[in-house]
Amino acid sequence: MGKKRVDYVLLFLVLLLAMFGLFMLYSTSAYNGRVKFADSFYYLKKQFFATSVGLLPMYLVSCMDYRNLKNLAVPGYVLSLFLSAMVLLVGDSYNGSRRWLSFGPLSFQPSEYAKLAVVVLLASVISNVGDRMKSWKNMFLVLLMTLPVVGLVGTNNLSTAVIILGIAVILIFVANPRFLPFVWLGMSGCGFVGIFLGVESYRLERLAIWRNPELYEKGYQTMQGLYAIGSGGLFGMGFGESMQKLGFVPEAQNDMIFSIICEELGLMGACGVLLLFGLMIWRLMVIATHTQELFGTLLAAGVMGHILIQVILNVAVVTNTIPNTGITLPLISYGGTSVVFFMLEIGIVLSVSRDWKKEH
Repeated sequence: MGKKRVDYVLLFLVLLLAMFGLFMLYSTSAYNGRVKFADSFYYLKKQFFATSVGLLPMYLVSCMDYRNLKNLAVPGYVLSLFLSAMVLLVGDSYNGSRRWLSFGPLSFQPSEYAKLAVVVLLASVISNVGDRMKSWKNMFLVLLMTLPVVGLVGTNNLSTAVIILGIAVILIFVANPRFLPFVWLGMSGCGFVGIFLGVESYRLERLAIWRNPELYEKGYQTMQGLYAIGSGGLFGMGFGESMQKLGFVPEAQNDMIFSIICEELGLMGACGVLLLFGLMIWRLMVIATHTQELFGTLLAAGVMGHILIQVILNVAVVTNTIPNTGITLPLISYGGTSVVFFMLEIGIVLSVSRDWKKEH
């Protein structure tokens, strides 16, 4: 297995998106870095460091036998529960959200690790269950396994909880040939989200802001993001020429970076970025389809589902298609933890890609 090549198409797409993300991050964050830290390259340097760090585990994991991850599935998931609980107890808050753990000068977002832990755990469990996944009982039990981490993460980060549930549903769907159960799963998921929204008043407030962002002070970011999208037109104002990033779109380098892409590169540039993500998702699907073992198929499908859900949700938030919530654009938005774990996930899929069927 070690002599087989990794999928270079996927590797090229990931590196291309990461490089584009660094260029776009500098354009988006230079003003904020200069104002807040007297350094236009502040955010770029931190993101470049995280990306460079992420390349090492991506390479190391791509060289290993992905089957070894089965032995780490349960301990890895237990660790994600522990870290998520620690966030609630001693986590750091930023912009009103308690999502980080600090280790000296480094900060870490356990929810990013939780996504990977769930992918590995469910891939291991479902591959062991095999054909028995057709039963309602096993489908329910597998989904039930994710609820502890969903509950812990969802306390302060509903969007990540939704992503984790989405990953679980996709993996169950891949292993189950029937469609009807997923109608019930979808209805149950909507009910769960509805209950979760009703528990805290600020979540219901987000729905009101989503419907009429111009009427609320907290709708300012959404409105400015929409202005940025509208200003870009078909071909954009040009790289580095955004006006909305000059303090109008708060924290533009984070969740709202897609609006600046639209403003500077226009509709054509935004479609180009989405095309790259589409090609990456297609390549992940090809790898999942042509892998010899179900465990490898589920690992690739889980990573594919994670990226697909996160890209869709980020673009939907920026365009105000869904209520505003903290969703990063993979490999492009600012966030060291996110980049490192995305690289790690890609490393796992590259390892899986070495195990293609002979007839492919």
